[in-house]
Amino acid sequence: MSVAAPAPAASADPPVEPPAPSRPRPWRAHLTVALLALGTAVYVTNGLWRDPYGNGLSDNIGDQAFFEWLLGYGVYTLGHASDPFFSEMLNVPFGVNLAANTSISVYTILFAPLTYLAGPQISYVTILTLNLAGSAFAWYLFLNRWLVRSPLAAGLGGMFCGFAPGFISHANGHLNWTAGWVAPVVIWQVLRLRQPGRWLRNGLVLGLMLAAFFTIAAEGLFYTALASGIFIITWALAGAVRTEAKAAFTTVLRALGVTAVVAGALLAYPLYMHFAGPQTFSGTGFNQRYFAEDAAAYLSFPSRSLAALFGLGSDLAPNRTEETTFFGVPLVVLILVSMVLVWRRATPGRRATLRAITLIGLTFLVLSLGPRLNWMDAEQPVPLPYALLSHLPLFDAALPLRLGLVVAAVFGVVLALITQELLDRRLSPSLQTAMSAAIVVALLPILPLPVRHQQRAPEPEFIAKGTWQRYVSDNGVISTLPFALNVTADGQRWQAYTMARGGPQFRIPGGYFLGPMTNGEEGRKQIGRIGAPNLPTDWLFTRAALYGYVTELSDADRAQARADFAYWKVEALFLPQEITGSDHMTLFRNAVLVTATDLLGEPEQVDDVLVWRIRPGVDPIDR
Repeated sequence: MSVAAPAPAASADPPVEPPAPSRPRPWRAHLTVALLALGTAVYVTNGLWRDPYGNGLSDNIGDQAFFEWLLGYGVYTLGHASDPFFSEMLNVPFGVNLAANTSISVYTILFAPLTYLAGPQISYVTILTLNLAGSAFAWYLFLNRWLVRSPLAAGLGGMFCGFAPGFISHANGHLNWTAGWVAPVVIWQVLRLRQPGRWLRNGLVLGLMLAAFFTIAAEGLFYTALASGIFIITWALAGAVRTEAKAAFTTVLRALGVTAVVAGALLAYPLYMHFAGPQTFSGTGFNQRYFAEDAAAYLSFPSRSLAALFGLGSDLAPNRTEETTFFGVPLVVLILVSMVLVWRRATPGRRATLRAITLIGLTFLVLSLGPRLNWMDAEQPVPLPYALLSHLPLFDAALPLRLGLVVAAVFGVVLALITQELLDRRLSPSLQTAMSAAIVVALLPILPLPVRHQQRAPEPEFIAKGTWQRYVSDNGVISTLPFALNVTADGQRWQAYTMARGGPQFRIPGGYFLGPMTNGEEGRKQIGRIGAPNLPTDWLFTRAALYGYVTELSDADRAQARADFAYWKVEALFLPQEITGSDHMTLFRNAVLVTATDLLGEPEQVDDVLVWRIRPGVDPIDR
């Protein structure tokens, strides 16, 4: 096969020669790359490792709280045999469809022992670090097995794929999108489907992979499937490999049939929950025209890079977690020149591979730009192909700019290929020197900086010591003030810590998750939103926390609060000594205190929090 080395074929590239006796043993190269990848991952996440219990990601503290909650829920799932794809712990009284969110169920179960022993904070930073390191190492192994001979070439390509600007950006919170190792592992297995006589085993393995990886990175798995389909079709249609493709067709088709049966059986319930279960919604909770890649971003430098230290960073992304491309002009030029040089020296079989890789890169680049062209933070009146796809199933729930992560993988492949050319000394001496220098110039500006961090409010003793149990019935409802949301996520992570410890639990209203715009059956046809639909009372406290806004309350406001408290079945509210905002934002605790006191009267001082008991149908009392 022209993307591999093992078996010679008339249409394929020459097979990779067996290692010479003087060549270092493969395990040494593997260990070197693994340690380099792990060291870089620890460097990127070192702000969290310094104080995993006190520090949070300042650029996306809400998503970190959400994933910590999922990890805590993993312990709760095992201890209570609860549904991993639906939870009633959040969003009382309706619950949350976790299948329609990024539930990372495999991670939550695998890491449940660590979560129970050390807390969701430790599990979170451990998974984040291993995701980054594992992605680089998996790409290294893939490239070394299928495309290049040199561990150095594979190592450079793998390190780029694992620590490309887009993945450093997603390290601000996302345990799903930093799992970039999913792509090379799946593609590796897809390429193995053609092995004669092993269609049953290979199909079974791929089916198990898809079922497991669906819960870790469903959107990334969708992109990987698209890229794999483009590659297989484009490669198979090339004249140089057509005979080889025909010979493998029946075997691959049988293997894919097994894959479909296995994955379909294992994913039947998760897919049902995702598309038709309770609290589902249409599309996504994010605007696809806003979360589309700015074309100029491909030529810009990311905010967490060496270039940014010298004032060359850019703010063309919707937020710092979505700087998906940001390669910079030098790297884009290097990749274009490298593709030309590699193409000119490739055999017909290798050109079939290069053609497929190029088409993947161009396809995902164009789709990442979204329904309309954006240039320098301004939408242009230029419709793009994604506009035709945006209402189709799966595409309607995707964010276009994240398709640029596939372009990053293509760049990593090209870096490995051109490095192999340089190591083989297939270029002229002058071009050899120029391209070596160009690689350094292109990669140096985008060397990553550690993700930013800040202090988070500590868990109150009221929660940690279990004092809350005196104020809430078994599995009853209690809420911190302000109510849990992505920008005020303390209450949700404290619930996560309680779940991780086992024992009695409480439920909370609201929370940070994706849910329907309207609760109930009518919400299924509407687009999603972040969190629960606001009621007047939770907005009263959120507004006070975010903006310091305090209003004079009337008896009508108190009647509304009584109705809202009855709706949530809240038994108590509490206000901690500190409340955490994202990106070092100062939240107005005093405004929350004034509002709560005006509404509910003087609080009780309990441990290190202020507590208000809520008597159903009575509190607050009219004044």
